[in-house]
Amino acid sequence: MPPTIYVETSIPSFYFDTRRAAAIQARRNWTREWWKSIGTAQELVNAPPVIAELRRTPSPKRDQMLEFMEPIRRLEAKPKIDAIIAFYLTNKLMPKEASEDAAHLAFASFYACGWLLTWNCRHLANGNKIGHIRVVNRRLGLETLN
Repeated sequence: MPPTIYVETSIPSFYFDTRRAAAIQARRNWTREWWKSIGTAQELVNAPPVIAELRRTPSPKRDQMLEFMEPIRRLEAKPKIDAIIAFYLTNKLMPKEASEDAAHLAFASFYACGWLLTWNCRHLANGNKIGHIRVVNRRLGLETLN
């Protein structure tokens, strides 16, 4: 069975990005190429924090992103996830102002997703944080995703 992939908010955001900066266009193109290549070989999931963030985006991009994410299975919020988020913040895994990023990691970890797909290199795809994430997740009895 292929690994489950948690699709974080930055993926649909870059998929529909219209800015002209070369780095932004490159991320948009890589995102679209990856999206085309996955087909049905991967199970994609998202969670309520993804949808909440997308709903705060101005139209028409908001509507495009929400429609784009509609076919992807949404993970269910559970009280245990709130406790994981709080533990992440208490243990300084992420600053309090990045609580939504902590929520993405908590959902992906709680549901044992194999991968967290993101362009967020500050808090989620940050190689300097992976050791800390492993330690904190181990304390919680959670696997650390890729």
